[in-house]
Amino acid sequence: MIRVSIDSAPIELAVELSALEERGAGGVASFTGVVRGGDGITALELEHYPGMTEDALCTLAEAAMDRWNLLGVTILHRIGRMEVGERIVFIGTAAAHRREALDACAYLIDRLKTDAPFWKREWRGQETSWVEPRASDAQAATRWES
Repeated sequence: MIRVSIDSAPIELAVELSALEERGAGGVASFTGVVRGGDGITALELEHYPGMTEDALCTLAEAAMDRWNLLGVTILHRIGRMEVGERIVFIGTAAAHRREALDACAYLIDRLKTDAPFWKREWRGQETSWVEPRASDAQAATRWES
């Protein structure tokens, strides 16, 4: 089971984790990204290219299903403006054993940061600036290439 969604609606963790647990897995792993403050950031705004972004996330989910023996993958990503403290992304994986669920979850968030076409803008009060890709994200993604 693969579930991918890009939406402006808040992410309901209990609902998403329950759906993965119902797959009969021995292990469910998840990552939840939250809009962080600091450096004067008051909000984050995400844009995407409809169709292209969904395809990229589905490709990542399928790659994880092929690489690990998973019973389910969920990738949820929000778009639009989000305030500090709001959930921005949820990755969930279910597998018979914890190691596969944990590894697949780490793979998905590392690859999502480099492979999914999102454009991020940070808000500092009324001022905005686009977020440039980080070298550390690209480095994290490369560990999964072998």
